[in-house]
Amino acid sequence: MSVKPAITRRETWLIWWKPKYLAVKSLLLGRGMRPGLLSKIIVFILLVDIAFIYLYPILYMFSTMLMSTLDLVDPTIRWIPTSLYWDNLVKAYEGLKYWQGFGQSVMVSLIGCIAQAISCALAGYGFARYEFPGKNFLFVLVLLAFVIPPQTIVIPLFLLYRKFGWLDTNLPLFVPELLGLGLKGSLFIVIYRQFFAGLPTSLEEAARLDGASALGIFARVMLPLAKPAILVVSLFSFVWHWNDFYLPTMFVTSQSKWSLVRRLQVLQQSLDDIYDLNPYGLSTMTEPVNMAGAFLVIMPVLILYFVAQRWFTESIERTGLVE
Repeated sequence: MSVKPAITRRETWLIWWKPKYLAVKSLLLGRGMRPGLLSKIIVFILLVDIAFIYLYPILYMFSTMLMSTLDLVDPTIRWIPTSLYWDNLVKAYEGLKYWQGFGQSVMVSLIGCIAQAISCALAGYGFARYEFPGKNFLFVLVLLAFVIPPQTIVIPLFLLYRKFGWLDTNLPLFVPELLGLGLKGSLFIVIYRQFFAGLPTSLEEAARLDGASALGIFARVMLPLAKPAILVVSLFSFVWHWNDFYLPTMFVTSQSKWSLVRRLQVLQQSLDDIYDLNPYGLSTMTEPVNMAGAFLVIMPVLILYFVAQRWFTESIERTGLVE
């Protein structure tokens, strides 16, 4: 008759504690594709930190623009003012000459985004679907144009526009966009090229069998399918033209043609007529009005983003921009 061996202490630990250890390990570190509690906590902390970095300037702007002068100089008040002082928005509105600057900003941004959405689509489609001599070299030049900062070529552009008689007009802000260039135009060409390259060639072959021309295939077949890329390019182009300060400052000098961003720079000077400075002219006394002016400038862009957020996110995913 065989004698059953006694269970050792180690085997007892394995029988009793190992399932519990594995359960705790799975809970903290995860299992397979399922994230664990520890990784979720780390990701949550990182997201909170990143959100704070982005939201802090906006929260500071909202808090400061609603402060009165007494709240601003009171060291005990940091974020929440004693009362909401809306007069700062009124003064910033008057100092910016808001609707005049708003019309100029909308015109430049809208024409720029429409022109780039069409011209960059043509260029991107050509790079994605056609073979021609020097194609790779030209695409390298497109990428190079994206890398080179505009400050390095502003003097040749200034001399060129002066020769054409375009200075102090809106033509330097429109004509390059019509030619597939302009503000971040090379990036938009790359986006369109990546999108068109992912579409099946059978669509174009079927259109050719029906007798469609190259331009007809682009306009009737490919362009309607490129709505996600068009939306991404249009929103990016509109926001970047709206926030652009450097190029309009170099080529447009008439104050009546200044955009809101350009007017925000000289708001401090405009406040002399509508804001009482002390004899020393301390700029900190007008900080709430400056914050109110910044809010009025970015408010249309924020509204545009909140309205188009869902379509914008879906379009980025469909264009493969995040890859």
